[in-house]
Amino acid sequence: MWLDHACCAFVQPTTDGLCWFLSPPETSSMLTIRPATIDDTATLMRFVIELARYEKAEHEVKATEADLREGLFGEDSRVEALMCEFDGEPIGHAIFFMNYSTWLGKHGIFLEELYITPERRGIGAGKALLQRVAGIAVARNCGRFEWNVLNWNEPAIRFYESLGARALSDWVGYRVTGPALTALGAAGTSP
Repeated sequence: MWLDHACCAFVQPTTDGLCWFLSPPETSSMLTIRPATIDDTATLMRFVIELARYEKAEHEVKATEADLREGLFGEDSRVEALMCEFDGEPIGHAIFFMNYSTWLGKHGIFLEELYITPERRGIGAGKALLQRVAGIAVARNCGRFEWNVLNWNEPAIRFYESLGARALSDWVGYRVTGPALTALGAAGTSP
């Protein structure tokens, strides 16, 4: 075990990678961050639904547990997940993937989802997860670490800004889904 000064955590090698502790393992209460495993799929799915419910979008969750298992842990997965536990109980996660900036000429990390259960918010778990993903970005020589937040989620916005993140007010995100994606893709396959 050693102290990782970049994220102020104790690090211990484990069989599935590295485990990060916010406090030394010998203390009574412990926050642990570890790589998610296929055995975490049901918990991750529950967290995805809880977050969607908080964001008033539960009806938009179409993914099944099988979809999540394949997407996160399948042979062709390009997505990574970290689990956060408090005294061995899962309390949150971070799901992220690599992207690329042509302007920087470097890869980056995009945080798809960050979630901490409501009863465990305020204990430093969200910050610890963000620090861990940022540490991964630094270790991989990424040029940036980015994510989205709903414009009405003032507590999250204040939290992110307290960590030095800034809103990209000049950029507007776009998305194509469902029939519009099918139509756009079909037009792209024609000669």
